[in-house]
Amino acid sequence: MSEPERAEIAVVPGDGIGQEVIPAAREVLESVAEGVDGLRFEFTVGEAGDAVHERTGTALPEETRELVAGADATLFGAAGETAADVILPLRQAVDAFANVRPARAYPGVDALQPETDLVFVRENTEGVYAGHEAELAPGVTTLTRVITADASERIARFGFEYAAEGGYDVTVAHKANVMRETDGQFLRSVATVAREEGAEYETALMDALAMHLVREPAAYGVVICLNLAGDMLSDLAAGLVGGLGLLASANVGPERALFEPVHGTAPDIAGDGIANPTAAILCGAHLLEYLDYERAGASVRDAVAGTLAEGPRTPDLGGEASTEDVTAAVIERL
Repeated sequence: MSEPERAEIAVVPGDGIGQEVIPAAREVLESVAEGVDGLRFEFTVGEAGDAVHERTGTALPEETRELVAGADATLFGAAGETAADVILPLRQAVDAFANVRPARAYPGVDALQPETDLVFVRENTEGVYAGHEAELAPGVTTLTRVITADASERIARFGFEYAAEGGYDVTVAHKANVMRETDGQFLRSVATVAREEGAEYETALMDALAMHLVREPAAYGVVICLNLAGDMLSDLAAGLVGGLGLLASANVGPERALFEPVHGTAPDIAGDGIANPTAAILCGAHLLEYLDYERAGASVRDAVAGTLAEGPRTPDLGGEASTEDVTAAVIERL
């Protein structure tokens, strides 16, 4: 995407700590914009989640969906009980076929596996999250898993290109030994794209891969996977690097993207001012890079890494700092 004269950014904090960490990310982006010639943001806030549902009867007002569909990029926080009614339609609004979830260990953070540097490239439109559920009779329910060649080839092509740009090896996670038709279709599609791209990759059964990621994460780079596997494996990787408060994600479509922390609403600490803003701020770095401001994005990542290494840190990382303290430290490093 070419550098816009003015980038229109939708801001949807949602529920819980989304109301604290997304404003922190916005503050960092505003600070970055002050130091980069030609970089201007126009932020527009939209409502979504449990609170707006309680007040209006709908978790995702149409005006918020339209805001996200028309913005250059979106920062989204988290939704509580209404999450499925919020984030899935928002991803659809930007036709986000790819969900990119890096999991990297940072110096200064007590990580279970400090050498971890993984990226999960997850198909985002179908699989078991497509919503094809039914009750056949009382006590009898079904879930239909749909895997298509088109969607599988699209995520494979995106994943191979992403890996090539970053110099990563590629692993394709699947369960074709059990789900022979659906994951078989996925693997055939991956092989087709690999031949066209001249790409090399290995395959791994997703359950075995979970064990190997815990034992030797440094052996893996980009993991291309379908929806449910990507969700589960990336959360597992969060445990390797120090927790969900460190993981950002990008939902990428052909023309727009939506960026969200992997963590949820964290109702146990919401409103206490101690939520870790790292994941949300890293979403801001993703957003800058998506808009082709790579150097600005890298500066945010460096500022985050320096703050994690030297402090201050929020309580989830063993510190005593507030959300505001960490945000201010990142901005000062910029």
